[in-house]
Parts: sequence; C-alpha cells; structure tokens
Amino acid sequence: MGRLFNFPGGIHLEEHKSVSNGTAVRKSGIPARLFVPLDQHIGPAAECIVSKGEKVLKGQTIGSATEYISAPVHAPTSGTVIDIQKFPAAHASALPSDVVIIEPDGKDEWQTRTPLNNYRDIDPSELRNIVRGAGIVGLGGAAFPTFVKLNPVGHDIKALILNGAECEPWITCDDMLMRTRHGDIIEGARVMRHALQAARVIIAIEDNKPQAISALKPYADKYEWLTVQEIPTRYPTGGEKQLIRILTGQDVPSHGLPLDLDLVVQNVATAAAVHHAINEMQPLISRIITVTGPGVKSPCNIEALIGTPMSDLIDMAGGYTRDADRLIMGGPMMGITLKTDVTPVIKATNCLLVQTPDAKRDATTTRACIRCGECVKVCPMRLLPQQLYWYSRSRNFDQLQRHHLFDCIECGCCAEVCPSHIPLVQYYRFGKSEIWKKEQETLKADRARMRTEARLEREERIKAERKARHARAKAAKAAGSDSKQTEIKAAVARAKARKAEQKSATEDA
Repeated sequence: MGRLFNFPGGIHLEEHKSVSNGTAVRKSGIPARLFVPLDQHIGPAAECIVSKGEKVLKGQTIGSATEYISAPVHAPTSGTVIDIQKFPAAHASALPSDVVIIEPDGKDEWQTRTPLNNYRDIDPSELRNIVRGAGIVGLGGAAFPTFVKLNPVGHDIKALILNGAECEPWITCDDMLMRTRHGDIIEGARVMRHALQAARVIIAIEDNKPQAISALKPYADKYEWLTVQEIPTRYPTGGEKQLIRILTGQDVPSHGLPLDLDLVVQNVATAAAVHHAINEMQPLISRIITVTGPGVKSPCNIEALIGTPMSDLIDMAGGYTRDADRLIMGGPMMGITLKTDVTPVIKATNCLLVQTPDAKRDATTTRACIRCGECVKVCPMRLLPQQLYWYSRSRNFDQLQRHHLFDCIECGCCAEVCPSHIPLVQYYRFGKSEIWKKEQETLKADRARMRTEARLEREERIKAERKARHARAKAAKAAGSDSKQTEIKAAVARAKARKAEQKSATEDA
C-alpha cells in the first residue's frame, strides 16, 4: 500500500473505547427464551417454515429467504417452538415484527453438519450458495446479504477490503474480535478471496487499535496477497466510501457502488462468520456485542445468541446505573434509540449503548440556522447540509434530489457541529422517506395506468376480433345463400330440360 489519501470533512470524537475493551469477551449462555425475528436484514423478511410445538435443532433453518435480496434465519439452539407472534422490532419505531419463540431444551444439540474438505476445490458459485444458506449478512450494521456482494458479475476484483475501522465512539466488538479471533478473520478472508477471485485483500484498521493491528500483522508476512493497513482515526473513516477514498484515492461514483471500482468491502466480523459457515458449516446464530455507556455498571463485550433479549445482556453487564436514560442500538452517531429492552438481539446488533440524560441534547435548545457553514466543512460526502435542511423542511423534494440527498450516509457529523443544535439527520431521513413514498406512489400509479391501458387494449382487441368473426360469418352466410340459389336455378333448369325432352318424345310418338 504505502501512500494513504484523505477524504473531505469528518470529525474527531471522544472515543470512550477503553470503557469496554479492557476485559475478555464473555459468553452469554442460553437464555430461558429466544425471540428470533424473521426480519433481520435488508430486503424482505424470511418466511417462517416451522410451526408451534415443533422441535428444532441448533443451526436448523426456521425462516427461508423469500427473494434474492433476503437471508434465511436459523435456530440458535435446540428446543421447542412455543409460539410465532408479533414482537417489538429492533427499530426506532418499535413496530412489531414476526418472531419465532424458542424454549431451549438445554442440550444445545446441533443439526447434522458435513464440513467441506477443501473450499478451494469448490466452485465460487457453490461457496456463495453456502454463505447464503448460512444467513450471513453484513455485521458492521447494514445487514446486507453477504452472498450478493460475493457475486461480482462482469468484474475482475482488484481488492477485497476488510473494514476494521470501527470508527464510532464506544463500540469495541470488532476490536475485540480482531484481538482474540484473528485467525477466524484470516480464514474468512481466504474464503471470500476465492469466491471473488480477488487479486488481494486489505484489512484496514484505525490506529487507535494497536493490539488488533499487532495481532493481524504477522499474517501479512505469511500471505503475499494480504496487507494489514493502519489508517488514521477520524470519524467516519469506517464509511465504505470514505475507506475506499483513504486506501485508493478513488471516489465511488454518486449513486454508485464499490463494485464500480472493482472493489468489494466487507466487515471483519462478516469475514469471521464466512469462515464458520464454510469451514464449520455453522450458520450465523451468534455475534459479539458491545454493552457499554455511562448508564451501565460494568461495560464489556458479550458473545450472545441471536434472539437473546437485550435486557439479559444489560444484566450481564451489571445492570443499569441509577441515572440510565436511553438505550441505543449502535453508536451515538448512527445508532437508533430503542423504546424497550425486551427487544431481542438481531444480526445487526453490534452495540447496546446506555446513555444518561447529560449525553442527550435538549430539543428545547434548537435554534434557527445561522448559516455558519460548519456543517459543510465536516460533510464527508461534499454535500451542502444547510441546503438539504432547508429543502427538507420546505418539502422541496425535487431540489433535494438535485442536491444529491441520497449520497448522504447519515453519519451525523453535520448535526454534531451545528451550533444551533438542529437535528439535521432527522430532516434528511424525512426527505428520503417522503421521496421513497412518492416514488412508490408514482410506481403504483404507473402500474395502475399500465393495467388500465392493457385492459382497454384487450377490450378493443376482443371487440375487433368479435367484429371480424361476425363479418366472416355474414360473408359465409351470404356465400352459402348464393350457392343455394345457384343450385336451385340449376335444378329448375334441369327439370325444365327433362320436361322439354319428355314433351319432344311424346310429340315424336
């Protein structure tokens, strides 16, 4: 690698990493109940394929993917399905989603597994199918189905970039993974490199994680295709587009993908999950989660089963402090505030951050925009946050799109530096949701118009065909009538001819 590049904007934040990364990763064990949501990823929810009262084994598929951009869901342990019902989702709205409730039997019995002898002998397409069947999604928070990104149709991949930046404050789950399970990451990198047929692999780690860098550096000496790259600590370095800019100096096109530059970016935890799926035939049923913040007594990292109630993890971290105020899934910049801690852990849960009242901005302190331009200076996407705010506020959605609203990664840098304390990201999210809604309504109207036009065309075609049939029938009838008249005339003529012959014969006699 050698030379690194810079991306525009960004900010330096208080890290608070040492609060949770000073102790070993704990294991949560098996809870009394597991609440496994069927909607844990980008794309349509999985379809439940088990029923109430059914016995399930650890790793058994309980929800199948319904479409291409979707992912299956698996039983985290063996037990009995005691119900399938709606439950508060790990989303800011807390709207209920379908959940499979499993009562563990304590045996933790696996379904039959047959690990591959050598993944290098397997065609990349088959590897992708195994990854898909294992329900692996991006574990950096986006939860995009991993197998899709491992299918670079029409591209020769220059590099697979493993994102170990973990740039948000408080979160340390990836750091602890890199420190303690670095071999899993490397094995996953080797599998993904084979699936992508990538020329090289780059593991990018912020320089505030020296122990993780030291743990992974020896592998770069072992494999010539591997680079472990230390990068400067600055938020949002972990953003996909920002990371590519730092490492290559190239910009992902507006509305484009890293694939447009023949690059693929995956999270380090996703790489470890791919290793478990391919080399151990283990689906994604657990992950490391940081439980931290001033509102929890003993911050730590916990390896928890998917479907574990978040309240169980809070208890493992010593419980809430007296002044605990807010529970956030994710970091303080891009995380979502949850309404209840009975919400179950999902694949995208990388952190549970418990904040206290002094960490929350008072909504009453919001003032009018003073056009200072600080938001423009820190925007990592070179956007005009101030203009986006005004257009969102005035519902000028056409101008929002002209100003590239959908290039906004919602990192929150602009809101963090705003002296007027305007919740800018909330306005951008509102604008995006309204545009999506408008596009869906337009699409719905277009489909209705197309259906109407198709119906009218069909009715006109049927009418024309009916008219043509009537015309043919009439012509055939007329033709038949003419033929009959001709036959009658011929018969009359023959009768007259016979009569004339008979008369002639009589006269001759």
